[in-house]
Amino acid sequence: MTGTPLGTASGSPLRVGLVGYGLAGSVFHAPLIAATEGLALDTVVTSNPERRQQARAEFPDVRLAATPDELFGRADELDLIVVASPNKTHVPLATTALKAGLPVVVDKPVAGTAAEARELAALAEEHGLLLSVFQNRRWDNDFLTLRKLLDEGALGDVLRFESRFERWRPKPKGGWRESGDPAEIGGLLYDLGSHVVDQALALFGPAASVYAETDIRRPGAETDDDTFIALTHANGVRSHLYVSATTAQLGPRFRVLGSTAGYVKYGLDPQEAALRDGLRPGPDWGVEPESLWGRVGSCESPVTGGGRPEPTLPGDYPAYYAAVAKALLEGATNPVTAREAAAALDVLEAAGRSAREKVTVTL
Repeated sequence: MTGTPLGTASGSPLRVGLVGYGLAGSVFHAPLIAATEGLALDTVVTSNPERRQQARAEFPDVRLAATPDELFGRADELDLIVVASPNKTHVPLATTALKAGLPVVVDKPVAGTAAEARELAALAEEHGLLLSVFQNRRWDNDFLTLRKLLDEGALGDVLRFESRFERWRPKPKGGWRESGDPAEIGGLLYDLGSHVVDQALALFGPAASVYAETDIRRPGAETDDDTFIALTHANGVRSHLYVSATTAQLGPRFRVLGSTAGYVKYGLDPQEAALRDGLRPGPDWGVEPESLWGRVGSCESPVTGGGRPEPTLPGDYPAYYAAVAKALLEGATNPVTAREAAAALDVLEAAGRSAREKVTVTL
C-alpha cells in the first residue's frame, strides 16, 4: 500500500527526517536521499557530537536534532521519516512516526519478529501511509544481472541458488551489531542474513521449509558469526545461503545452477565501497570493470570455468529512493513492503529455531 500521494507547495521536494547517523545513516541513507529528485534531507537526528559535526560538514543546510522526540515535536514540518538507528529502535520509532501521520522508510531488519513487522504493516495501512523497508541489495549489480538472466530463461529451470555474503574479520569489532543481548537483534543471521534471504525470496518466491546452522567461531564473539541457511522454495528451487565473518577464502557471491546453464559471479557490488569513499551517484555509478563480470554457460571439462562472460548490469541503489519518492508523490508501488519483510523474518525466525533445535522447520 502506498497511501495517498503527497502534494507539495510549488513542486518543492519532500522534507526527510533521518534518525541515526552511524554506518547506515551516513554511508547509505543520507547520500542517497540527497541525490534523489523530489526528496530533500531536512533533518538528521544524532546526539553524538562527532556525527553532528560530520552531518553538518557533509550537508551544510541540514538541520540537527539531538533526539527523536525533538524531531517528532515538529512532525508537521516533515514529509517522510527514515529510521536508520539501531535495530531495537526500529519498531518504536516507526510506530511513533506512523501515529504522527508520517510515511516511513525503515532500515533492515524492520523488526525483530515477523509478528511485529505485520503489526507495523497493519498500522501503516490503517493510516493510509507508506511503510517501506530499505532492502538495498535488491539493487546490487549481481542481483539485477541474475534477474535479467532469469527473465530471459538463460539458465533453464533453476535447480539451486547459492548466495554468499562473506567477510574475513577474525577479531570482533564490538558494538550492538555483535552484542549477545537478544534485545539488540544483532548477529549475522539478522544482519547479512536479512539481505540474502530477501534476495532469495524475491527471486524464487516463498520458502516451504528452512534448515540452518549458526555458530559463534571467533574468540570473544557473543553472537553468530558463521551461519548457513538452506531454503526449499514452494516451486522446488533450493537456496543455499552463507553469511560469515570468518571466511579466509571467499567463495562466489552467486552460483546459480539451472537445467541448461549456470551463472557464477565473484565479488561484491561496488556501491557500498564507493559510498564509504565519499563518492556520490552520478555518471557511471555502479559500473564494475569487465574483469569482474560473471560467467554463464556450462562446464564441458572436469575443471572449473567454462561459459561466456556476462556483462554485469550497473548497481542502482538510487533506484530505491527514486521509487519511494514516486510512491509518495504519484501513488506508485512501494518498492519493498513491510509484508515482504515479514516473510523474510518468518524465514529468519525459522532459521534460528532450526539451528537451536537441529530440525528442519516447515513454514
